[in-house]
Amino acid sequence: MTGGAIMIVEILGAKMLSPYVGTSHFVWTAQIAITMIALAIGYYMGGWFVDKSPRVSALYWAILAAAAYLAGTVAVCEPVAYWCLDIKPFALGSLLASMALFFVPLALLAMVGPFFVRVLTSTVSNVGGNVGRLTAISTFGSFAGTILIGYVLVPFLPNSWTMYITSLLLALLALVHFATWRNEKESIVPVILLLAGLAFIGYGGVRRDQLRHAKAGEKFYGNSNFGMLQVLDDGGTRYYLNDYLVQNIYDTNAHQSTAVFTYMLNGLAHTYTSNLHDVLCIGLGVGITPMEFARTGAKVDVVEINPAVVPLAQRWFDLQPEKLNITIGDGRTFLNSCAKKYDAAALDAFLGESSPSHLMSREAFTAMRRVLKPGGTLVINTFGNFRPGSDFFTTSLYKTLTNVFTSVRIHTAGEDRNVFFVASDRSTLDFVNPPDSRHVHSRVRADVEKAYAGMIEPGREYPGLTLNLAHGRVLTDDFNPVEFFDAANREKVRRNLALSMRSRDGRE
Repeated sequence: MTGGAIMIVEILGAKMLSPYVGTSHFVWTAQIAITMIALAIGYYMGGWFVDKSPRVSALYWAILAAAAYLAGTVAVCEPVAYWCLDIKPFALGSLLASMALFFVPLALLAMVGPFFVRVLTSTVSNVGGNVGRLTAISTFGSFAGTILIGYVLVPFLPNSWTMYITSLLLALLALVHFATWRNEKESIVPVILLLAGLAFIGYGGVRRDQLRHAKAGEKFYGNSNFGMLQVLDDGGTRYYLNDYLVQNIYDTNAHQSTAVFTYMLNGLAHTYTSNLHDVLCIGLGVGITPMEFARTGAKVDVVEINPAVVPLAQRWFDLQPEKLNITIGDGRTFLNSCAKKYDAAALDAFLGESSPSHLMSREAFTAMRRVLKPGGTLVINTFGNFRPGSDFFTTSLYKTLTNVFTSVRIHTAGEDRNVFFVASDRSTLDFVNPPDSRHVHSRVRADVEKAYAGMIEPGREYPGLTLNLAHGRVLTDDFNPVEFFDAANREKVRRNLALSMRSRDGRE
């Protein structure tokens, strides 16, 4: 039980913090580091304590205390996460958030192993057997907890409920001990009172989380293997969010997106490609870009890693799956086994506030070039920066693409806007069709036209923006340090959006 709980807390802890601090390697490094140091101290304290007083009831009090602490994390996770957003550097903030929320219960649960080794060992001759058996049991529990959290709990239960249930199970485990094997002089009343308080605090946190998402403007709220999904309505404007990050904006009256990237992905493919008969979209989003390709007569294949997005997009964003050929899976895996050739490919895959690094390497782009027909076009949507010291990702992506493709172009509507890369094996990459913005939503038409005109390349400056190739490197599967060198930009995006979400909910 405690082995399984430790793995659930380690994985679920990162999931609970991800809407506020993201899912970068800094966050996972912090969570794993706190878990390991908590286990080390818990093992040490368990061994020290049992040598002083080998009373089994003391261990169950530790388990009960861990359960109470975990119930409390359900209620305080959000304010702790927001507090840590104000701490710089970001890596330190995420480390402190993990420590404040999960260090104590993990250390208390880690005391179980060495405690039981000592209690069950009567002679030196059976120490090895006891250590082996208890370690095996704990490891099996950890395996079961990992499978449970990854394949059952996260996809089908809110994070708050999963943590609450975990704390209740640990508390019930302690209650069973005290009810069955306690010393006759020991009263069970304090245990029952603590259990009742634990249930009250934990359920209060769960209810608070539910009430936050029961507002009239929130049409959908649900967990998935790839983050918390939300659909919000605000007077004819509909928002799709993943872990509090706005992924798309939709005018429900006009049935059109009001996000620039949806028009640029489709528009740049049409502008740079003679004929679009077969199109590959890596990343479904809410289906607006693939549906636009389909409306112009193209046969569209879509690869999307998150199956939970498809029914959401169908219900709230007018996706018609029957008009697309949708494959659920990772884009890189699809490319490695794909035998079909396409006139154009649109890469619009995001993990939170950034693009997955395994889709932004020389090997990944080589796979994309392989599935394109001669003269075919690859269009990429990213967040980029051109300021010196913050432009590693933008310049590296350009250098990596030019290492694979003959011609590369960059389009943007300005600083702190989406950046669009266009790549092809053609010797010159020029417009073959004039840009057409007549069908673009009026709210973003000016930005779309500005992005078409905003072409950036070495030796050609766009007002206020310069591409300095000395600031980047070719990214490979073996060495792709984008998350480290682009961390400040991604942290800024994540922090601003998370804080804007707090402001929207009236909690400033």
